[in-house]
Amino acid sequence: MTVEPGPGTLVSIGLPVRNAADRVEGVIRSVLAQDHDRIELVISDNASTDRTEEVCRDLAATDPRVVYHRQPHNIGLLNNFIATIRLARGEYFRWIGDDDRLEPCYVSRLLREFAADPRLVLVTSRIAYTGPDGKVASGDYTGTALGSDDPVERLGEMLRLLNESHLLIDPLYGMVRRAPVAAIPRRNMLREDEVFACKLALAGPWGHVPEVLAHRHWKLERIGVIARRLGVPSWQSHFSNTLQFRELLGWIRTADLTPEQRRRARSAIVRMYARRERRQFVHRARKLLRLAGILR
Repeated sequence: MTVEPGPGTLVSIGLPVRNAADRVEGVIRSVLAQDHDRIELVISDNASTDRTEEVCRDLAATDPRVVYHRQPHNIGLLNNFIATIRLARGEYFRWIGDDDRLEPCYVSRLLREFAADPRLVLVTSRIAYTGPDGKVASGDYTGTALGSDDPVERLGEMLRLLNESHLLIDPLYGMVRRAPVAAIPRRNMLREDEVFACKLALAGPWGHVPEVLAHRHWKLERIGVIARRLGVPSWQSHFSNTLQFRELLGWIRTADLTPEQRRRARSAIVRMYARRERRQFVHRARKLLRLAGILR
């Protein structure tokens, strides 16, 4: 039987970090300022070469809620994210970036959503994004499909959102029930964040709080840059849509779905892939025309 959250529920915040000595203290203090009684901040330091270790150890020495782990060598960006959720002990969990910030009521507000609906595996909130120019933008998800009991309806909605603005919803920075989400396998590849979001959609219904309770910094990066950060072969950047398509279809084959649900899920993935390919074809065609001097 699932015990729904209360003031004594342990919530873990996972902070994967590498070489962030100049900004990590602010992130840590925003987590420790939560008005929820029981917080655990799990830091996984991915073999930083700057003063990150010193800053984190100093803060951990002053507050027992901070649990600091240092990786003996660089294990990669994705593996460091995975390490934080595996090291955590809380029933509920949230990742946080090394230059992000949470409102003091973030944890308590989202826990109320879990308490109100025992079906939920994830609850998101509105997020305010600060761009490189300092401008702040935020969108809001107003749909209801992600709360459906039908896993394919949730998947279809997530696939739709992948072609919408990133401002609407970000499940990777929502609060989850830790155990079922930690059990979902992840593969280091381009667009893995989108694949993981689809796996989360299949895992169970989501809730959403239409309030700005978190803050993130955002910059648009070229796919080749992302490939280097992930440590994946550069050739993946030319086939990222196809690799994502194959990974999603592979997951559908093993997911707990009926034959009819599996068929609907495959159809939804094929439609999303076709849209992506058409959009990419148009983009490449326009680029070639510009190079040829036909388009200005």
